[in-house]
Amino acid sequence: MVDRLRDSFCRQHALELIFTDEGDTHLSAEMYISMDNTVEEPEWVPSPIFQELYAKLNRMAGIAAEMFVGRERFATLLMMRLTETVILWLSEDQAFWEEIEQGPKPLGPLGLQQFYLDMQFVIIFGQGRFLSRHVHQVILDIIDRAMAAFSATGMNPDSVLPGDDWFMDVAHDVASMISGRGRVANGDREVNSPTASVSAHSISSFRSHGSS
Repeated sequence: MVDRLRDSFCRQHALELIFTDEGDTHLSAEMYISMDNTVEEPEWVPSPIFQELYAKLNRMAGIAAEMFVGRERFATLLMMRLTETVILWLSEDQAFWEEIEQGPKPLGPLGLQQFYLDMQFVIIFGQGRFLSRHVHQVILDIIDRAMAAFSATGMNPDSVLPGDDWFMDVAHDVASMISGRGRVANGDREVNSPTASVSAHSISSFRSHGSS
């Protein structure tokens, strides 16, 4: 019964994040592909859906701290399940990946950079709090998939992506802004979290993972 309630809760909140009231999606391949059709330099921040996911998780964490005293693990698992629901939806969205991998317009350098930033942002804010080992691996897998799609155009991802520190800095700064806290040093985690051993992989780890 508890599992069913948790799943229903997470599906509802995930659907609110992913879809508009009109049934359109806030998470589409077009939002990445279209970035290379503009002459202006993008404002480099995580996509709105992932910022809202973190904001929602922060609000839930605040409520849970008051309502689930003594049941912190239940609250943590609930928030981890919400993150999982959104990431698995992205991983399994056939239309998204068909457009990325086989669509008429290829994924360009700016789109790849934005996708990379979005995934790094999820790992940064999720480490030790909202991210399971399984979902961490799913994120690595979909990064690999996006990079493979970009490589299929004949370009080398490493030649167009910024260095490791750039992604880490942007992700940390936006996470700190949303949470209202000072910037947290990379690797700091909640000691009692069930995922405290899961740390954020650096971008170089992603790249070496993808090339192995």
